[in-house]
Amino acid sequence: MSPTSPPPLRLAVALDGTGWHPASWRDPVSEPRALFSAGYWAGLVAEAERGLLDFVTIEDGLGPQSSHFLDPDERTDQVRGRLDAVLIAARVAPLSRHIGLVPTVVATHTEPFHLSKAIATLDYVSGGRAGLRVQITARPNEAAHFGRRTVPRIAAYDDPAAWDVVTELFDEAADYVEVVRRLWDSWEDDAEIRDAATGRFIDRDKLHYIDFEGRHFRVKGPSITPRPPQGQPLVTALAHDTVPYRLVARSADVGFTTPHDTGQARAIVAEIRAEQAAAGRAGEPLRVFADLVVFLDDDPAAAAARRDRLDALAGERFTSDALVFTGSPTRLADLLLEFRAAGLSGFRLRPGVAGHDLPAITRGLVPELQRRGAFRRAYESGTLRGLLGLPRPGNRYAAA
Repeated sequence: MSPTSPPPLRLAVALDGTGWHPASWRDPVSEPRALFSAGYWAGLVAEAERGLLDFVTIEDGLGPQSSHFLDPDERTDQVRGRLDAVLIAARVAPLSRHIGLVPTVVATHTEPFHLSKAIATLDYVSGGRAGLRVQITARPNEAAHFGRRTVPRIAAYDDPAAWDVVTELFDEAADYVEVVRRLWDSWEDDAEIRDAATGRFIDRDKLHYIDFEGRHFRVKGPSITPRPPQGQPLVTALAHDTVPYRLVARSADVGFTTPHDTGQARAIVAEIRAEQAAAGRAGEPLRVFADLVVFLDDDPAAAAARRDRLDALAGERFTSDALVFTGSPTRLADLLLEFRAAGLSGFRLRPGVAGHDLPAITRGLVPELQRRGAFRRAYESGTLRGLLGLPRPGNRYAAA
């Protein structure tokens, strides 16, 4: 790559059930009866790895899927129910070799200590390919699952009180990530001596109390799990507006955004970079991805017809927070390269139907990008941070 060449394009896929279209489970290629099996998820990850993708994210939540933002919708004609995303990732990790595994975790109502050791364990099991996607929930019914606190009901998105609630939840998520990161650092890299002759397994001086005290958490530490192979597994978050942009800028290694055109993409990247500088992280690498839902066929008309059939089964036109692309892998390659020029680092693609559109990404889009010299032809690193060109961070508690 010449000094003036653009950086390599990064690609991830977001896995959610049988796909992002609510009627995807009724597509002939889908396997709804296998959805809650380990083999189903292993197959999806294997397909993504076959396409040399950087990582997969796995959706999760604290309540059933719903077409309503705040409440269960009681629908019985769409997929409802999930396996635990972290446990899916741990199950498929030994079956994969290169691709990153990034399960979704909900910061609201859960404990950062438990999550820190779960993701550290995933990093060990995968050999340095773990990450997490941090998410909040403002659903009162999900708060009731735990019974430790209530979440005020949001009446409408444009209600100022709603943004007070959301801002508080995102501030809590930022503290949550900070605790997790400190716990990962609470063991120095060489804290384990494992010297049978002297009987010393660890150097206690290299385990550290984190003594975190914030508005939302008081955590002493240290962790019970040694520092992960990557030092700091990847932290990611999805952001649609200024408040979540601040979480990305303050706490994440990768931010997922939802621009619908290149002008909006430039504005989002500029806002995140400004928030990053305000958070004192201007010198730190932060990758900004765009999310797109994709329906792909070599014949664009076939892709459109397939989406129309799914819409008819669902009884309504499919819409999304992200841009919905319906067409050929060649045209999608054109669009991704246009978007990259707006300052984006990569893309997280959401397959409309996992059984159809994931192979269309790996066997159609990826070869097209490779022909244009825009995507790798082999994995060049054994860790997820390495794949994304992110350095392994030093330990904040280690002696200088």
